[in-house]
Amino acid sequence: MQMDLHQPAQDTVQKNIWKQITLFLLTFGAVVICFFIIHPFLSAIIGAVVLAVITHRPYKALTHKIKNRNLSSTIAVVLVILSVVIPCFFILQDLVQGTTTIIIFLRSDVPQKSLSQFLEAHPTIASDIHIISNNIDLQNTVRTMAAVLGGLLTGFLSYSFGATVQLIILLFILFFLYRDQELAISFARSLLPLNKQETDELLDNMTSTINATALGRLAIGVVQGLLSGLAFWMLGVPNTMLWTAMTLIVSILPAIGASVVWVPVALYLGLTGHWGKAAILAAWGTFVVSSIDNFLYPVLVGSKLHQHTVSILLAILGGVVIFGFSGVILGPLAFTITTTLLDIWRARNNNLNTLPPLPQG
Repeated sequence: MQMDLHQPAQDTVQKNIWKQITLFLLTFGAVVICFFIIHPFLSAIIGAVVLAVITHRPYKALTHKIKNRNLSSTIAVVLVILSVVIPCFFILQDLVQGTTTIIIFLRSDVPQKSLSQFLEAHPTIASDIHIISNNIDLQNTVRTMAAVLGGLLTGFLSYSFGATVQLIILLFILFFLYRDQELAISFARSLLPLNKQETDELLDNMTSTINATALGRLAIGVVQGLLSGLAFWMLGVPNTMLWTAMTLIVSILPAIGASVVWVPVALYLGLTGHWGKAAILAAWGTFVVSSIDNFLYPVLVGSKLHQHTVSILLAILGGVVIFGFSGVILGPLAFTITTTLLDIWRARNNNLNTLPPLPQG
């Protein structure tokens, strides 16, 4: 009777394979659970990573002068608060106050009188509106609009509490990203199944993507702010600089958009008797200010990421649908990671195909 000497070795290999599979499944399950745990704070995490990446060079210059990492990280966070958080806070506060003023104005009798005067001066339009609105109470239309704006403002104020919590978490994470960034990068390198050159390529492409998408979003905000400001100035809107700054800030947030500013301003112009100016602003805001975001942003970002405009547009829109505002960064980042990994696979296959054949012997 002969014994199979290979059987114990095969059993050991099978056990190791099942252990690896079990370890993989446990790890995958743990990662999924952790994702759901941090998902409510995804915006804060992405925001902290973006700020850490786009301010990397200034922070490096700061660390050359201040060697203490805790102190340099604290100073960097304070500078971010002073240069970004506080100005945005005051501008958004003015936006809320301005919206509240418009709501109070809409609920007064002035808009109803202005609308009546406008319809009396334009009987043709009045007859058309009368045909369309036989079953609509025109006297309550403006007040209904005010109620809608009031509901939006209430929702915005409720959202602002959650945004404050996200901001606190963002600044907390940002501090440790500044202080421990080298440790975080080393940890990421240790997890990636890539060699040093491939890892450098992947991390460099991810950094470029974050810089391009974040700075591209800022560039679009500046363009939309200037275009809106030009219209506000030419139409004689009061406090042009304030409304321009508000448009710039909200334009950076694609989930909100510039229409949050120009629509109430157009309503204000119309209901104060300037219907021609209101129509011009509505057309300019719809076809120029709000539309340019869909075309200029993919072009700006795509030129820096060396990707086609269509893929960038799909990455942004799909990312926003899946992840919300964080998708502005996560969508293009996912595309970049995918294309980089595909390039790595292609390079590895090309290297395998160019290897000399093994000697026959």
